[in-house]
Amino acid sequence: MRNGNGPLSGAVIAVAGAGGPAGRAALLRLAEAGATVVGSDNDPERLAEAVDAARYAYGGASVTGDTVDLLDLQSTRDWAAHVEKDFGRVDGVVHLVGGWRGSETFTRTKLDDWDLLELLLIRTVQHTSLAFFDALQRSDRGRYVLISAAGASKPTAGNASYAAAKAAAEAWTLAMADAFNKAKGEGELTSAAAILVVKALVHDAMRAERPNAKFAGFTDVKDLAEAIAGVWEKPATEVNGTRLWLTEKP
Repeated sequence: MRNGNGPLSGAVIAVAGAGGPAGRAALLRLAEAGATVVGSDNDPERLAEAVDAARYAYGGASVTGDTVDLLDLQSTRDWAAHVEKDFGRVDGVVHLVGGWRGSETFTRTKLDDWDLLELLLIRTVQHTSLAFFDALQRSDRGRYVLISAAGASKPTAGNASYAAAKAAAEAWTLAMADAFNKAKGEGELTSAAAILVVKALVHDAMRAERPNAKFAGFTDVKDLAEAIAGVWEKPATEVNGTRLWLTEKP
């Protein structure tokens, strides 16, 4: 059953990229903590399955889903406005839109891969952060949470496009954090933008497919979801503009 007195009771949190394994885990954990959760994904069927799983796990939990084109700024703004209108507030955005492309060597990097990753990993961050900024600023516990990768801080030859896109997404999120600082004026900082850094993610289906794999340094999606929920447990001043490492620093 949903814990109506959970640590996130009363909070309204939007999860972008809710249909993937990490998104499903985040929906479950945030619902367990008592939040009203609104997921989005570009795959309606996958999103519906994730929303239903969270509702089933926590009877009475408020978990809904919206099919949103996060590559379109106006669609993203419409989603943000709809969430705030329907629920009266927005206390968080969790950005879980992912994607990966790599190459055998640096010189074999395909710039078509960059074109795709720029859209998935940067443009969606730009759109969600711009669309939700004002609502998060109005919240007494607003949080924007970006999931990033250790490779952004130490790129490898075959991951040039991916690492560069992740680094750009981090820079954009840190600029949002500075905007929260400036927007508070002389008042208390209540809203924050933070980055959770992983090496890579692993989930049960991956382990089943590769039972002998070690997945060394990988973060389980359930542990990631726990860390996401934990961002609201710390004061905004402690998490705003910070990288919270869930794997060893490179």
